[in-house]
Amino acid sequence: MPPETEKKSADQQAKNQTEAVLRTEALKVFYGDKLALRDVSIDIPKNQITAFIGPSGCGKSTLLRCFNRLNDLIDDCRIEGKAFYRDKDIYSSSVDPVEVRRRIGMVFQKPNPFPKSIYENIAYGARINRKENLDQLVEKSLQQAALWDEVKDKLKESGLSLSGGQQQRLCIARAVSLEPEVILMDEPTSSLDPISGQKIEDLLEQLKEKFTIVIVTHSMQQAKRIADRTAFFNAEEADHGDRFGYLVEYDKTESVFKQPQEQATKDYIEGNFG
Repeated sequence: MPPETEKKSADQQAKNQTEAVLRTEALKVFYGDKLALRDVSIDIPKNQITAFIGPSGCGKSTLLRCFNRLNDLIDDCRIEGKAFYRDKDIYSSSVDPVEVRRRIGMVFQKPNPFPKSIYENIAYGARINRKENLDQLVEKSLQQAALWDEVKDKLKESGLSLSGGQQQRLCIARAVSLEPEVILMDEPTSSLDPISGQKIEDLLEQLKEKFTIVIVTHSMQQAKRIADRTAFFNAEEADHGDRFGYLVEYDKTESVFKQPQEQATKDYIEGNFG
């Protein structure tokens, strides 16, 4: 690589490390009168994989859903504090939640392809968004999800006919087809066998060149393998017996696992939790 190219690449990497695509300030989430997540302030950098780890019930998925306003679909959910996408308040009255979800895609724990053909799983949303050259978009999206070679001769078959791992990659292809900047992933490999899970991890390493990825995972090993930065969340019992989540520590993944700053993080990583 020429020296000037190396310098440009290094400069871009340094910029990405400081450029926050998503950001929260003292974010609180309530379900009815019950506090679910307390005072989270976090910056999510561009073109990196950020992992949320921690015990069940500590607010990881709740925070993830804040970033594309899926919590709006829960009747008694209430947000306090701020959440930003590129310095735009996601919860401003002038912001269209549908546009937020186009720019910030979501892949869920359990693969959920549409009961349509493989082709239509990609083309359907793109058609609604008035995108042209659907054949080209379908191929490109499936290639980005490392699925094209496996399905190119059976695009008319149902997406439900694919294996679990293939279905999850189809859901990733569906997400990237809308050309978001951010992809949120809620335990995307937890329902898959180890080989399929490894394919998803390998895919995420490739996708972060074009997308910013935030992943909730219960696997500390997975976070160590693929995440550039890791946030550890914990849960605490409130006075009335309910539990709420909060952010304990957030740093480069290597620092969180090798030199945690908080005792709670160290205990969790070493298995001395609870």
